[in-house]
Amino acid sequence: MITAKVYQEIIDFIALGTSPEAVINFRPSEATQNRVKDLLYKEKNDFLTDEEQAEFNNYIYIEHLMRLAKARARQLQQDE
Repeated sequence: MITAKVYQEIIDFIALGTSPEAVINFRPSEATQNRVKDLLYKEKNDFLTDEEQAEFNNYIYIEHLMRLAKARARQLQQDE
């Protein structure tokens, strides 16, 4: 399942250790970005299957978490 790959990217990123700067600079792989673009197009044009909708919702959730992590990382950098 493709969603598992996205989770694995995030898990690997965290497991390898990180810094506020690394969190701020984190970007998903090109394959993940392309998949999200494809799902976004389908979502806007009402072409998503139920499975794709669930996958898209997971991407939205992960994106939200990463935005929160990046905001916190910026805050930590300012506090230094």
